[in-house]
Amino acid sequence: MGNKAQQAAAELDWRGAVPVSRRFGDPYFSLEGGLAETRHVFLDGNGLPERFRDGFHIVELGFGSGLNLVAALRLWRSSGQAGRLRYTGFEAFPMTAEQMARALATFPELAVDAAPILAARRAGTWWIETPGLAAEIVPGDARVTLPAWKGRADAWFLDGFAPARNPELWGADILSEVFAVVRAPGYGRKRHMTRGRLERA
Repeated sequence: MGNKAQQAAAELDWRGAVPVSRRFGDPYFSLEGGLAETRHVFLDGNGLPERFRDGFHIVELGFGSGLNLVAALRLWRSSGQAGRLRYTGFEAFPMTAEQMARALATFPELAVDAAPILAARRAGTWWIETPGLAAEIVPGDARVTLPAWKGRADAWFLDGFAPARNPELWGADILSEVFAVVRAPGYGRKRHMTRGRLERA
């Protein structure tokens, strides 16, 4: 299974090792500690690793540098979970392999887990399959690609850019595809984060 669709690459500036989107005027991860932010907002915010099980499916709006996927994969492996983690990311402006590698080099402790993801990106594919991981990145505008997606998520990683910077991914039309959401304390300079739960009938 391969996904080689071409998209306009992310346009970046750099603050040291931190990529900053020119389009949205926002860093891809916290200037104070990107990995700590990922753990607080996305991993702890979704009750991981306690909720992990074989086939657990994470879906992310805004793949960015791949940091959240790499951190989730590292947590999956360190938790001793058997089976395979599944991941689907939706990304309108993907980074090049070189941009991703530069951003992820900030976190040398993630190098082993990042390697197959970077290798797939260098090969021009968005399908990544390794022992313990089956991941796909869906390029394009999530307002179009998400409603057409037939999968089901166990956990959502919502776009890291502030809603004021990227309102398209925070509109009612997109969030209604996900679940009901609530506001929770954020990390670092971000006062709030959004947490959601699917209420089952």
